[in-house]
Amino acid sequence: MREIEGDYIQADNDWDEILWIWERTEAPKGCKVEIIDGIVMVTPLSRVAHHVVAGSVQRRLHEVIPARWSLHQRLPLTVPARLGLYVPDLAVLPEREPNADLVPVSEALLVAEVTSKATAHRDRTSKPAGYAAAGAPLYLLVDRWAPGGPTVTLYGEPRGGVYRTLHAGKFGDPVELPGPFGLSLDTGDFPVD
Repeated sequence: MREIEGDYIQADNDWDEILWIWERTEAPKGCKVEIIDGIVMVTPLSRVAHHVVAGSVQRRLHEVIPARWSLHQRLPLTVPARLGLYVPDLAVLPEREPNADLVPVSEALLVAEVTSKATAHRDRTSKPAGYAAAGAPLYLLVDRWAPGGPTVTLYGEPRGGVYRTLHAGKFGDPVELPGPFGLSLDTGDFPVD
């Protein structure tokens, strides 16, 4: 890397340069800063209903995950090959040694996104492509802003950077999370704005 005019660097590769920018991006409290397809994006604070849905899914996952796994809200996960650093609403990972390194998406067993008006398009397109390319086994998309009404989609079996749809339904339909979770997720209480 070389410094340009004292406050900017030019790295040897795109990933290091965009990561350097991400690390220095200041955002208001509650906002999240992500890298989507090489672009640093700041997303506004989510509405209360968004957090109610994430909390409901989190409580259910805590019932079934082994003690040696951890469940995180807004843990930065990296996909350098796609110039991505995503901050999912929920991520389940095997316990790992704490360190300063960023966590690769490939370590996640499940990632979940709850759409907001600001994130819906990315949560439906760029993020599943990145999660699948990195090999995350399951991607749960709770889409409160789907065009035909709120939906829940579970993606899995990533191959060649593409997921297979394991479940596609509307709020109220139960979602069966396969092993190692073995969980029937009730979506009937998810709030709709």
